[in-house]
Amino acid sequence: MNTVDTLIHSRWIAPIEPLEQVLEHHSLVVHEGRILDLLPSDQARAIYHAEAEHELGTHLLIPGFVNAHTHAAMSLLRGLADDLPLHEWLSEHIWPAESRWVNEEFVHDGTQLAMAEMLRCGTTCFNDMYFFPNIAARAAVSCGMRACIGLIVLDFPTIWAADANEYISKGLAVHDHYRGDPLIHTLFAPHAPYTVSDAPLSHLRILADELELGIHMHVHETGEEVDKAVELTGKRPLARLHDLGLVAPDMLAVHMTQLTTEEINAYAAAGGHVVHCPESNLKLASGICPAQALLAAGINVALGTDGAASNNDLDMIGEMRTAALLGKIASDDASALPAHTVLRMATLNGAVALGLGDQTGSLVKGKWADLAAINLDTLETQPLYDPVSQLVYASSREQVTDVWVAGQQLLKSRRLTTLDGADILERAHAWQLRIRSNA
Repeated sequence: MNTVDTLIHSRWIAPIEPLEQVLEHHSLVVHEGRILDLLPSDQARAIYHAEAEHELGTHLLIPGFVNAHTHAAMSLLRGLADDLPLHEWLSEHIWPAESRWVNEEFVHDGTQLAMAEMLRCGTTCFNDMYFFPNIAARAAVSCGMRACIGLIVLDFPTIWAADANEYISKGLAVHDHYRGDPLIHTLFAPHAPYTVSDAPLSHLRILADELELGIHMHVHETGEEVDKAVELTGKRPLARLHDLGLVAPDMLAVHMTQLTTEEINAYAAAGGHVVHCPESNLKLASGICPAQALLAAGINVALGTDGAASNNDLDMIGEMRTAALLGKIASDDASALPAHTVLRMATLNGAVALGLGDQTGSLVKGKWADLAAINLDTLETQPLYDPVSQLVYASSREQVTDVWVAGQQLLKSRRLTTLDGADILERAHAWQLRIRSNA
């Protein structure tokens, strides 16, 4: 009998590859952080002996969710300025609050709060875009969570950097520091076409090619953004980015709510990825990303929550449900964005977009054991005919019981194992009192 680190026996397993497959009474074998085998449970019990064995007789086991776009530290601004349009929300409330409060302590505490929430929602990897990316990376490593850390770039000064050149220089230092770390991946993260000028974007194109890093950027988020770009430059933002060489297979364009058919076809031909953030877009009335049309054109579409300041949660189960329902009404087709498709968008598609498709996002031998277990034996999810449909349309994040990243159990029976939830809560309360008293 072979001795391994972990055996997980589950009522159902959705490996994502192949699409729409659901295995019953199967077991996942984990050794040295990676998936060693996936086979029927009776065979697993006969072949393997494990140091740790888990019986999940009422659960669906899936790859951990990949939150392909968020601003983790902004969890400390959750609910600060709700029910406002995007540019008023940003320019009159969020940016002033950030200039007053953001520092290393803010980013550390906000990122820990976000990771605690994401782990309790079944997320094992997040793609961040915020100031002090070095602090966010350190926080992720310290708790064992997988993260793509955005090397943010802006034209204007903030507490992190004075100008685009300094943003890039400091970002490259973060990249160099974490190069080779199995949990940390880096991407260039120019904020948006309206906050980054041509010269730094051209520089990022050169660096991205040299270092083989992706480019993560808000693009075509609102109609106002597109109209102002045309007024100022004579071009729609995507056209400008195309002329600068950014529209390429390493691009992650976030939001993309304002698209023509010609733009969809051109973006598909360029091989770029799209990150759909349906709940943030709905809350800010930014528009609707045509996710079904993008998928039909062959574009890889991932899911993200955006930040908790505009969502107001980091719940990928809720994001899947919203994406599925919104996709149906937007395309006038009840068969659009079915449950299995949005589950793939929330897992493997996100990993592919981040350049991690060969490492995580599906339950395939050799990949990291990044896993989430959801208990479906609840009043709210019975009777059960299709576990994936039940996950997307009926379950809640409170049903996520256990989470592993690289084989390490970070959530055990709803309890965080590497983060101090009580301490995080106390610090969140302290920030709330500090920010509110000076609002």
